[in-house]
Amino acid sequence: MDMLRGEQIAEADLTDWRKLAQGLHARYLIDDFSAAARFVTAIGEAGDALDHHPRVSIGKGYVDLELVTDDAIYRDDEGTEYVVEWVTQQDVDLARRITELAADQSLNADPASVSEIELGLDTAHSATIAPVWAALLTGSPDSQGRGTPGDEIRDATVRVPNLWFGDADDTPGQRFHIEVYVAPEAAAQRITAALAAGGTVVDDTNAPGLTVLADQDGNKGVICADMSAAKKD
Repeated sequence: MDMLRGEQIAEADLTDWRKLAQGLHARYLIDDFSAAARFVTAIGEAGDALDHHPRVSIGKGYVDLELVTDDAIYRDDEGTEYVVEWVTQQDVDLARRITELAADQSLNADPASVSEIELGLDTAHSATIAPVWAALLTGSPDSQGRGTPGDEIRDATVRVPNLWFGDADDTPGQRFHIEVYVAPEAAAQRITAALAAGGTVVDDTNAPGLTVLADQDGNKGVICADMSAAKKD
Protein backbone atom coordinates (compact mmCIF):
# COMPACT_ATOMS: atom_id res chain seq x y z
CA MET A 1 0.00 0.00 0.00
CA ASP A 2 1.36 3.43 -0.93
CA MET A 3 2.68 5.69 1.83
CA LEU A 4 0.74 8.92 2.40
CA ARG A 5 2.39 12.32 2.09
CA GLY A 6 2.05 14.91 4.80
CA GLU A 7 -0.56 16.86 2.87
CA GLN A 8 -2.73 13.76 2.50
CA ILE A 9 -2.53 13.09 6.23
CA ALA A 10 -3.48 16.70 6.97
CA GLU A 11 -6.47 16.44 4.64
CA ALA A 12 -7.70 13.39 6.60
CA ASP A 13 -8.41 15.76 9.53
CA LEU A 14 -7.62 13.24 12.28
CA THR A 15 -8.38 15.49 15.25
CA ASP A 16 -7.19 13.04 17.93
CA TRP A 17 -3.98 12.07 16.14
CA ARG A 18 -0.61 13.64 15.32
CA LYS A 19 2.02 12.52 12.82
CA LEU A 20 5.33 11.99 14.62
CA ALA A 21 8.33 10.49 12.83
CA GLN A 22 6.99 7.55 10.80
CA GLY A 23 3.59 7.03 12.43
CA LEU A 24 0.32 8.45 13.72
CA HIS A 25 0.17 8.88 17.50
CA ALA A 26 -2.69 9.42 19.93
CA ARG A 27 -3.10 9.57 23.71
CA TYR A 28 -6.45 8.97 25.38
CA LEU A 29 -7.01 9.89 29.03
CA ILE A 30 -8.57 7.07 31.05
CA ASP A 31 -9.34 6.94 34.79
CA ASP A 32 -8.58 3.31 35.56
CA PHE A 33 -6.86 0.25 34.16
CA SER A 34 -10.07 -1.72 33.66
CA ALA A 35 -11.50 1.02 31.44
CA ALA A 36 -8.22 1.13 29.54
CA ALA A 37 -8.36 -2.63 29.00
CA ARG A 38 -11.94 -2.42 27.70
CA PHE A 39 -10.92 0.33 25.30
CA VAL A 40 -7.94 -1.68 24.02
CA THR A 41 -10.16 -4.74 23.58
CA ALA A 42 -12.54 -2.70 21.42
CA ILE A 43 -9.57 -1.41 19.43
CA GLY A 44 -8.40 -4.98 18.93
CA GLU A 45 -11.75 -5.99 17.52
CA ALA A 46 -11.76 -3.00 15.19
CA GLY A 47 -8.23 -3.89 14.11
CA ASP A 48 -9.26 -7.47 13.44
CA ALA A 49 -11.97 -6.21 11.10
CA LEU A 50 -9.41 -4.16 9.15
CA ASP A 51 -6.55 -6.69 9.52
CA HIS A 52 -4.38 -3.97 11.01
CA HIS A 53 -3.50 -3.08 14.60
CA PRO A 54 -1.80 -0.25 16.52
CA ARG A 55 1.09 -0.39 18.92
CA VAL A 56 -0.37 0.08 22.40
CA SER A 57 1.00 1.26 25.73
CA ILE A 58 -1.14 1.52 28.86
CA GLY A 59 0.00 3.70 31.74
CA LYS A 60 -1.55 5.36 34.78
CA GLY A 61 -4.35 7.49 33.41
CA TYR A 62 -3.70 7.01 29.70
CA VAL A 63 -3.57 4.74 26.68
CA ASP A 64 -0.95 5.60 24.05
CA LEU A 65 -1.40 4.38 20.47
CA GLU A 66 0.78 4.40 17.38
CA LEU A 67 -0.39 3.46 13.90
CA VAL A 68 2.17 2.67 11.22
CA THR A 69 2.32 0.31 8.25
CA ASP A 70 5.37 -1.98 8.14
CA ASP A 71 5.28 -2.48 4.38
CA ALA A 72 4.32 0.91 2.95
CA ILE A 73 5.58 1.62 -0.57
CA TYR A 74 7.82 4.65 -1.18
CA ARG A 75 8.83 5.68 -4.69
CA ASP A 76 11.79 7.94 -5.31
CA ASP A 77 12.07 10.46 -8.14
CA GLU A 78 13.27 7.73 -10.51
CA GLY A 79 10.30 5.51 -9.71
CA THR A 80 12.30 2.98 -7.71
CA GLU A 81 10.13 1.36 -5.05
CA TYR A 82 11.18 0.81 -1.44
CA VAL A 83 9.31 -0.97 1.35
CA VAL A 84 9.30 1.36 4.36
CA GLU A 85 7.56 1.94 7.68
CA TRP A 86 5.14 4.82 7.17
CA VAL A 87 1.53 5.95 7.33
CA THR A 88 -0.87 4.49 4.74
CA GLN A 89 -4.60 4.66 4.17
CA GLN A 90 -5.18 1.68 6.45
CA ASP A 91 -3.68 3.67 9.34
CA VAL A 92 -5.98 6.60 8.58
CA ASP A 93 -9.01 4.30 8.41
CA LEU A 94 -8.22 2.65 11.74
CA ALA A 95 -7.42 6.01 13.36
CA ARG A 96 -10.89 7.23 12.43
CA ARG A 97 -12.47 4.08 13.85
CA ILE A 98 -10.51 4.39 17.11
CA THR A 99 -11.65 8.01 17.44
CA GLU A 100 -15.25 6.78 17.13
CA LEU A 101 -14.67 4.12 19.79
CA ALA A 102 -13.18 6.71 22.14
CA ALA A 103 -16.22 8.93 21.66
CA ASP A 104 -18.51 5.98 22.36
CA GLN A 105 -16.71 5.46 25.68
CA SER A 106 -16.61 9.21 26.48
CA LEU A 107 -12.80 9.26 26.43
CA ASN A 108 -10.87 12.46 25.86
CA ALA A 109 -7.83 12.68 23.60
CA ASP A 110 -4.73 14.68 24.57
CA PRO A 111 -2.98 15.11 21.20
CA ALA A 112 -0.57 17.81 22.40
CA SER A 113 1.05 15.37 24.84
CA VAL A 114 2.18 12.72 22.33
CA SER A 115 5.92 12.35 21.82
CA GLU A 116 8.46 10.08 20.12
CA ILE A 117 12.21 9.78 20.67
CA GLU A 118 14.78 8.85 18.02
CA LEU A 119 18.57 8.86 18.12
CA GLY A 120 20.81 10.55 15.58
CA LEU A 121 24.46 9.77 14.89
CA ASP A 122 26.46 12.02 12.58
CA THR A 123 29.00 10.08 10.53
CA ALA A 124 30.67 9.89 7.14
CA HIS A 125 30.71 6.08 7.30
CA SER A 126 27.16 4.90 8.02
CA ALA A 127 27.43 1.73 5.89
CA THR A 128 30.57 0.71 7.79
CA ILE A 129 29.40 1.36 11.34
CA ALA A 130 25.69 0.48 10.98
CA PRO A 131 26.23 -3.30 11.50
CA VAL A 132 27.91 -2.58 14.84
CA TRP A 133 24.96 -0.51 16.03
CA ALA A 134 22.46 -3.05 14.73
CA ALA A 135 24.21 -5.70 16.84
CA LEU A 136 24.49 -3.46 19.92
CA LEU A 137 20.93 -2.15 19.88
CA THR A 138 18.95 -5.17 18.72
CA GLY A 139 21.26 -8.16 18.36
CA SER A 140 20.08 -8.67 14.78
CA PRO A 141 21.61 -7.59 11.45
CA ASP A 142 18.09 -7.50 10.02
CA SER A 143 17.43 -4.25 11.86
CA GLN A 144 19.86 -2.37 9.60
CA GLY A 145 17.87 -0.60 6.92
CA ARG A 146 14.59 -2.09 8.10
CA GLY A 147 11.76 0.15 6.96
CA THR A 148 14.04 2.65 5.24
CA PRO A 149 16.12 2.86 2.06
CA GLY A 150 19.12 3.92 4.18
CA ASP A 151 21.29 2.31 6.88
CA GLU A 152 19.08 3.32 9.79
CA ILE A 153 18.61 0.89 12.67
CA ARG A 154 14.98 0.00 13.41
CA ASP A 155 13.98 -2.71 15.86
CA ALA A 156 10.93 -4.68 14.70
CA THR A 157 9.74 -5.07 18.31
CA VAL A 158 10.27 -1.37 19.15
CA ARG A 159 12.38 -2.18 22.21
CA VAL A 160 14.78 0.66 21.51
CA PRO A 161 14.51 4.02 19.72
CA ASN A 162 15.31 4.17 16.03
CA LEU A 163 18.86 5.20 15.22
CA TRP A 164 19.45 7.17 12.03
CA PHE A 165 22.67 8.48 10.53
CA GLY A 166 23.29 12.07 9.53
CA ASP A 167 26.00 13.36 7.22
CA ALA A 168 29.23 14.52 8.85
CA ASP A 169 32.91 14.82 8.04
CA ASP A 170 35.67 13.42 10.23
CA THR A 171 36.06 16.57 12.33
CA PRO A 172 36.02 15.68 16.04
CA GLY A 173 32.91 16.78 17.92
CA GLN A 174 29.60 15.62 19.26
CA ARG A 175 28.26 12.74 17.19
CA PHE A 176 25.12 11.60 19.01
CA HIS A 177 22.04 13.70 19.52
CA ILE A 178 18.44 13.08 20.50
CA GLU A 179 15.47 13.96 18.31
CA VAL A 180 12.24 14.66 20.18
CA TYR A 181 9.13 14.51 18.01
CA VAL A 182 6.18 16.46 19.37
CA ALA A 183 2.80 17.66 18.15
CA PRO A 184 3.06 20.94 16.19
CA GLU A 185 1.10 22.82 18.84
CA ALA A 186 3.51 21.63 21.54
CA ALA A 187 6.80 22.61 19.87
CA ALA A 188 6.94 26.24 21.02
CA GLN A 189 6.17 25.33 24.63
CA ARG A 190 8.82 22.60 24.65
CA ILE A 191 11.44 25.01 23.28
CA THR A 192 10.43 27.71 25.78
CA ALA A 193 10.78 25.23 28.64
CA ALA A 194 14.26 24.18 27.47
CA LEU A 195 15.36 27.81 27.20
CA ALA A 196 14.01 28.59 30.67
CA ALA A 197 16.05 25.67 32.01
CA GLY A 198 19.25 27.18 30.60
CA GLY A 199 19.33 25.79 27.08
CA THR A 200 20.08 27.80 23.96
CA VAL A 201 18.87 27.71 20.35
CA VAL A 202 21.69 26.62 18.05
CA ASP A 203 19.82 26.59 14.74
CA ASP A 204 16.22 27.54 13.98
CA THR A 205 16.67 27.84 10.22
CA ASN A 206 14.04 25.15 9.66
CA ALA A 207 11.73 26.12 12.50
CA PRO A 208 9.03 25.38 13.44
CA GLY A 209 9.60 21.93 11.93
CA LEU A 210 13.14 21.54 13.29
CA THR A 211 14.82 23.51 16.06
CA VAL A 212 18.28 22.54 17.30
CA LEU A 213 18.98 23.33 20.95
CA ALA A 214 21.96 22.81 23.21
CA ASP A 215 22.47 22.42 26.94
CA GLN A 216 25.07 24.35 28.95
CA ASP A 217 27.77 21.83 27.94
CA GLY A 218 26.96 22.20 24.24
CA ASN A 219 25.19 18.84 23.86
CA LYS A 220 22.57 19.13 21.14
CA GLY A 221 18.99 17.94 20.85
CA VAL A 222 16.36 18.62 18.20
CA ILE A 223 12.68 19.44 18.61
CA CYS A 224 10.86 18.04 15.57
CA ALA A 225 7.29 18.73 14.46
CA ASP A 226 5.85 17.40 11.20
CA MET A 227 4.26 20.60 9.91
CA SER A 228 3.43 19.03 6.54
CA ALA A 229 0.90 16.70 8.19
CA ALA A 230 -0.65 19.38 10.39
CA LYS A 231 -4.10 20.67 9.55
CA LYS A 232 -3.96 24.13 8.00
CA ASP A 233 -6.19 26.76 9.59
